[in-house]
Amino acid sequence: MTKQTILSGSPWEDKVGYCRAVRVGNLIEVSGTVAIVDGVTVKADDAYAQTVNIIERTGKVLEEAGANLTNVIRTRIFTTDIRRFDDIARAHGQFFSQIKPTTGMYGISQLVGPEFLVEIEFTAIIGE
Repeated sequence: MTKQTILSGSPWEDKVGYCRAVRVGNLIEVSGTVAIVDGVTVKADDAYAQTVNIIERTGKVLEEAGANLTNVIRTRIFTTDIRRFDDIARAHGQFFSQIKPTTGMYGISQLVGPEFLVEIEFTAIIGE
């Protein structure tokens, strides 16, 4: 089976030793993604905007791997403020209300920077 790695150009990819996504066969795993545009955090106080940004950017990554958001079967949502559940859930539902992947939302103590409220991992499968 061939392995396709998708890079975003982030300096962290070489420093940490990871890629944005990996496709092996019909399975695609997308690394944990935070809300950044051109190296700047998206609205550091807005969990809804961060979640939308993450999902939109991940849709583009999935396209590079030959998939799209309809192929997502699982999301894992991490937040530093679980009280923002409604905002995060509203944004997630905006994209996935019809797709309905499995998901979990986890309240954690911190992400890579204090400005990040949300990080999401994605798993997708392309039809056989």
